[in-house]
Amino acid sequence: MKIGIDARMYGPKVGGGGLGRYVEQLVAKLQEIDQENRYVLFLKKENFDLCAITNPNFEKRLADVHWYTFDEQRILPKIIDAEKLDLIHFPHWNVPLLLRTPFVVTIHDLILLDDPSSAKATTLGPIKYAIKKLGHRAALKNAVTRSKKIIAVSKATELSILKHFPSIEPNKIAVIYEGVISLPPPNHGLSSEARAKEGGGGMGVGVQHDGNTLLYIGNSYPHKNLKTLLDAFKIFSEKQPDAKLVMAGHKDLFSEAIEKYAREKEITKVEFFRDIDDSKLAELYASAKLYVFPSRLEGFGLPALEAMSMSVPVIAARAGSLPEILGEAAEYFDPNDTAKLVSLMEKLWLDETRRSELIALGLEQIKKYSWRVMAERIKNIYTVSFRTPRDRVLHSLPQATCPP
Repeated sequence: MKIGIDARMYGPKVGGGGLGRYVEQLVAKLQEIDQENRYVLFLKKENFDLCAITNPNFEKRLADVHWYTFDEQRILPKIIDAEKLDLIHFPHWNVPLLLRTPFVVTIHDLILLDDPSSAKATTLGPIKYAIKKLGHRAALKNAVTRSKKIIAVSKATELSILKHFPSIEPNKIAVIYEGVISLPPPNHGLSSEARAKEGGGGMGVGVQHDGNTLLYIGNSYPHKNLKTLLDAFKIFSEKQPDAKLVMAGHKDLFSEAIEKYAREKEITKVEFFRDIDDSKLAELYASAKLYVFPSRLEGFGLPALEAMSMSVPVIAARAGSLPEILGEAAEYFDPNDTAKLVSLMEKLWLDETRRSELIALGLEQIKKYSWRVMAERIKNIYTVSFRTPRDRVLHSLPQATCPP
């Protein structure tokens, strides 16, 4: 089979956190396990050279078209259809409406439909926003209804799809969990100047971590509930004045708004790091005493698992997929209950025994998730759900039978 992958979001820096990691690991693991099928990877200029080819059955194509744009609808279908693929995998719901190539799609979440406050968050004017909203909804409906198979990253996402698209047959959806990467050893030897140059920004640049750090990794969209985290930390830091909060993620207008909120609330013991690499990511995890994930809605929750893999106790909101994915290996709070979050921070900050218990539970929990297993299950969807033209002809021929 000749299979395409829309890899324009390849890598956390380009694709943004979880989506970028998903594409990166899918491509890497498929190259390890699939020696039979041929693959075409569609990439942007920013990640074309970053995507290493280690399997001769894989090749790259430049598709320098940004997502959620008119060009994605107008130009991308021509680039993909010209390859005469048997199928293409879209790791997100932004499938061009005019695409003719059969496709499978991964749905990570339906925040656009499940969280109205995030859906309304925009930097556009009202007219442009209304047009963009209609376009997003049309693309989402197209992806779900026209796909040959839907991959959901959690049961929570599967339920959301069935809730919003009741006409979809449940057997069209396959729940396939993501994995956890092995991060490189953290580099603690950087000077404050080097640390700032590498990616630190905002308040407190270059402060050396000393184990008194609460950590958040992820983007700053409204559903991530970061104002609640900042409000809770302000109360908590009054009782624990040596504590620091570190927030790392993609730099955009939403992250700038969170930094502004911290300044307005006069929360001074907070550091912001933007667009960091995996070495810096490992350093932040290794320096954290607690990881806090306050999101009101999450399709999977990869950063919390990464924290567990780095032996960091996790506090998470009891919302979305987080209880499903993290199981008993985290402490939970209602995402709207700031007081409860403060209480958990105080409890785990002082209770070394409970922190050790959560670390042990977390190291067991992450064993349930594997990028290689994910790739194997997705490869099976490719080969079972689709047949090449030759296969279809052979399948339709009368089968020979032995005489009685």
